[in-house]
Amino acid sequence: MNNQNYKNHRKFYPPHHFVLLPLLLILLIFGIYKSFADASNQLIWILFSVVIFLILFVSIMLRQHYALGNQDRILRLEFKQRYFEIFGKRSDEVEEKLDFSQLAALRFAYDEQFILLLNKALTQNLSGDDIKKSVDEWRPDHHRI
Repeated sequence: MNNQNYKNHRKFYPPHHFVLLPLLLILLIFGIYKSFADASNQLIWILFSVVIFLILFVSIMLRQHYALGNQDRILRLEFKQRYFEIFGKRSDEVEEKLDFSQLAALRFAYDEQFILLLNKALTQNLSGDDIKKSVDEWRPDHHRI
């Protein structure tokens, strides 16, 4: 497995991103094309296109909604646990001052830099993306959804 860093940390699910979604897009384009080309069955092709669009929309939204919601909760728990292990106290006050993108970005830093970036995030209000770009030695997260 390659070393993870800012440029390659995004994850794709090939059956979804490279098979299902392109197939649904092709069917949608085909249905729209046929609705203009086949005047005698135009209503059927419009209905076909609408149904394909709805399937496409639902498949995108459901997959993302459930997986990301679950992942967000786990990342918050990981932050709480890591904060407690490093500082020996609860993270409630600190966590309230950070938005989720900042919490999520901090997981890519090892402990020494985690402390520095956490302080910068609190004092300079670094965005999650800025935190990721500031990580010197990337702590990979290969178990994301």
